[in-house]
Amino acid sequence: MVQIVAMMKFLVNYGVELSSFLGLTAMMIPFIVSIILPFVTFITVLFVYNKMIGDNEVVVMASSGCSPAQIARPALFLAGILVAVHFVLNLWIVPMTQAKFYDTQWNLRYGLAHMKLQEGAFTEITHGLVVYVDKVSGHDLNQVMLSDMRDANSQVTIFAKTGKLVTTMRGLSIVMTDGSLHAINNGNVIGTFDTFDMDLSIAEKNNDTAFKARCMSTGALFKSLQTELGPKQYKTVMSELCNRLYAPLMNFILVAICLAVLLRSSLLRRRTSFAPAISVLCMGGVMAVFMTLSNMLTGIVDFWLLGGGIVLLMCITMVILFRK
Repeated sequence: MVQIVAMMKFLVNYGVELSSFLGLTAMMIPFIVSIILPFVTFITVLFVYNKMIGDNEVVVMASSGCSPAQIARPALFLAGILVAVHFVLNLWIVPMTQAKFYDTQWNLRYGLAHMKLQEGAFTEITHGLVVYVDKVSGHDLNQVMLSDMRDANSQVTIFAKTGKLVTTMRGLSIVMTDGSLHAINNGNVIGTFDTFDMDLSIAEKNNDTAFKARCMSTGALFKSLQTELGPKQYKTVMSELCNRLYAPLMNFILVAICLAVLLRSSLLRRRTSFAPAISVLCMGGVMAVFMTLSNMLTGIVDFWLLGGGIVLLMCITMVILFRK
């Protein structure tokens, strides 16, 4: 919901159609699912098995000779399937959809400015940048007046007979022909031109390292470690690799922790059980430690040590669960 609300500005500020907005929102779903999947899996298992314990179904199954491993088998099977689904999301679907999401978002923000241009009206593209067009025909403009006062020390007013909208790496530009300009930059400059290229945006398309790593394929992330990266970029890449390769295992670990606490406590046959609360605390502690360590990796050795710790935790949890 926070992501959707943050993107509502595209409907208001950029005149984006509802279909484009819904498509942009849909591209965020795989990423959101990849984040909440371990928590949803844990909550599902906690709810179902706690209800079974409350109805004494687990006690009856244990009395009939079912081992903890047999009782836990359906939940572990579900967790195994979700681990595989999570790997598919993290390794392929999320990078692809995130790359598409940010490209689409960038195009909606900086590539559709011409959709706001109205014939015979002054249009403020951004603060300090005003464009007047007498006639608009697709990407072709006639009788253009442009006033750029974004920089108080370098103000430009341009008149041109014709113009054409083109897309560049910096956003949308107007290539104007047969016109004149008046510039104020430590003095007045007045002149004419045959062709003049004016940027309508100052945004760089690839200036955000945080989401740039998220959009890269897994193979490209590993290859980037062999290049010269800054400390911040290296840390971002390592954290992204950790989330892609280790986060899916959290589905299985959280389910195993939940089952170990619930099934072991159910055999005590107490009227009041704190097992659900203990399970939630264990889940919160494990996820907090995992997310903290994944953002503190400084090298490949730390990466493999964290992986070894996750495997060790999984083994310990399974031993506790299957111990007779």
